Amino acid sequence: MVVKKLHDMGLRSEHAYCAALGSIALAFTTWLGSLKAEPGQGLDRADRWGIFVGEWAPTFFGLGLALAQYEREDAT
Repeated sequence: MVVKKLHDMGLRSEHAYCAALGSIALAFTTWLGSLKAEPGQGLDRADRWGIFVGEWAPTFFGLGLALAQYEREDAT
């Protein structure tokens, strides 16, 4: 099982939640940076970069939930 393997490697639910929040911040920063760094490309390119990085957050939140459930089951 993937979740068990990740847990055995030391990854905890808190790590995944922090990565999700970091991903949200990085998405905003990437969007803002792309908007300023490439003024000729317009808003479309900045939106694509922000959305690309922003799509990582749900994956990390889901992984955090799976790890939290595994940790709860492992504690009993």
